[in-house]
Amino acid sequence: MKKGQVAWLFLLLAVMLAGCSEINQPITAESEGFWNEYIVYPLSWLITYTSELLGSNYGLGIIVVTLLIRFAILPLMIQQTRNSKAMQALQPELQKLREKYSSKDAQTQQKLQQETMLLFQKHGVNPLAGCLPLFIQMPILIGFYHAIMRTEEIARHNFLWFDLGEKDPFFILPLVAGVTTFIQQKMMMAGTEQQNPQMAMMLWLMPIMVVIFAINFPAALSLYWVVGNVFMIAQTYFIKGPELKATKEAGGTGK
Repeated sequence: MKKGQVAWLFLLLAVMLAGCSEINQPITAESEGFWNEYIVYPLSWLITYTSELLGSNYGLGIIVVTLLIRFAILPLMIQQTRNSKAMQALQPELQKLREKYSSKDAQTQQKLQQETMLLFQKHGVNPLAGCLPLFIQMPILIGFYHAIMRTEEIARHNFLWFDLGEKDPFFILPLVAGVTTFIQQKMMMAGTEQQNPQMAMMLWLMPIMVVIFAINFPAALSLYWVVGNVFMIAQTYFIKGPELKATKEAGGTGK
């Protein structure tokens, strides 16, 4: 991760964590602060309003709001996927540049950076574009967590076999969240695991982390996670369908 990306990530985390001290305080229209006014309360209001339209079914309300959020950021996700494929195609040329400017002195490294940026510009690739959806999704996810935890009306309702404000008593949602996370990541990483061992490790690490977190989260947030993952699986299939088919055929023929 580049220094600029790290700086933006820390700034984003600082904004999100600013509201963590209020996690036990109910969210209302009178709640003050940027985090409460522009992230948590709008999500809380949207869930509540949508749920009331659906006959006070807060489970369906969360599902509908989740889909609305996913459709809203869909253009960004499509751009991220295209940018990721473009970056992957440039890897051979980037490797040649690294070999050409392998010296670690400042002048050579500066030249490497200049040549790398020229290569990106030539092919119309933005190396930071892949992080934009992450920066947008993270506050939404944490904001959703706050909205669910701090909206008293949500905690008073149930959906299917679970109470929205409590943990899933049978751990079904956490397990489904983990499985769908694995499937979604497997599809996104199709054909790249062998090229990047770190990505292969994350393929297994992320689902395990999701299950652990989901076990301790209210079932409403796990529900949001599952619906979001299913949406991402469908989205990835339609965007990367030909690539996934080619990878499957290559694996089946042993190539």
